[in-house]
Amino acid sequence: MVPSPLPDPGTCDCTRTSGVSRRSFLQTIGLSAAGAAVQAQLAERSAQGAATARGPEVLGPGETTITLSVNGEARSITCDPSTTLLDALRREADLTGTKEICDRGACGGCSVLIDGKLLVSCMMLAIEAVGAKITTIEGLVRDGKLDPVQQAFIQHDALQCGYCTPGLVMASRALLNSNPKPSVEDIKRGLSGNVCRCGTYTNIINAVLTASGQPALRDTDGKGGDA
Repeated sequence: MVPSPLPDPGTCDCTRTSGVSRRSFLQTIGLSAAGAAVQAQLAERSAQGAATARGPEVLGPGETTITLSVNGEARSITCDPSTTLLDALRREADLTGTKEICDRGACGGCSVLIDGKLLVSCMMLAIEAVGAKITTIEGLVRDGKLDPVQQAFIQHDALQCGYCTPGLVMASRALLNSNPKPSVEDIKRGLSGNVCRCGTYTNIINAVLTASGQPALRDTDGKGGDA
């Protein structure tokens, strides 16, 4: 058998293989990639549209289980979606230091720290606190040692019935976190959302001053002093 002669390089179209040119091959690849991208975008938009049509995830009306980060610990709580953070802390987590007094956000007795910010827990749903760091009056104790604010409240006898005290301690801690050396006016303004029906405000101011390392306005034992 006589082998076929090699094509003349001068007349051979070396860009063609089996009737397909390199240019048309690359164009086909480009069109395929573009088509795939368009299809992916359409699929994503379709999924987004379906999610929008379904609306946001709905919890309830029955009980649901949520996880709250309280005082550095994860706590699994089963509650109705309408349960306030205050009720979840007291009834489900058994952290009764946070007090229920007015239950309408007017007295500050149920104040806690949410991501470091002072908030009244009776005006916040428990499910709204999912993912946040919650600190209650119990969480201020470290390794069995009282927070300086707690110690100063004891030192200056800054309480009578004690029911409003946890909220005032939390408000004082939040104030000192943002303003380590507050003036008396700063203290009054910072604690203005907390009500003490027993009227121990002077002792409370002295306690905050002491916790901040400043001299008290006067000694609470009546002997006079650091005004």
